[in-house]
Amino acid sequence: MSSWDSLIHFRNHNVAFGRALRNLRKTAKLTQEHLGFEAGLDRTYISVLERGERSPTLDTMVSLSEVFGLSISELASHIQSQLDEMRDNQDSSGALDQ
Repeated sequence: MSSWDSLIHFRNHNVAFGRALRNLRKTAKLTQEHLGFEAGLDRTYISVLERGERSPTLDTMVSLSEVFGLSISELASHIQSQLDEMRDNQDSSGALDQ
């Protein structure tokens, strides 16, 4: 895998995490500000994560999963679902779905 492919692969994981986070937040009917407060994170950081611009730390993932009442493995399942959907969209269109 080239360094460019690695960057794209890494970025896809960030985007998938962001989409999963946004879906969970909206399902829970939380604002970014309220989610941030409950998780001990800043609203702007929640926004950055949802846009896929940063990778969450393990501590962040634990805090967020606790707010949603999920285990880390359940959170990972939501992320994997987003990755699968993105790959399916990429396979059908030939372009990256970001």
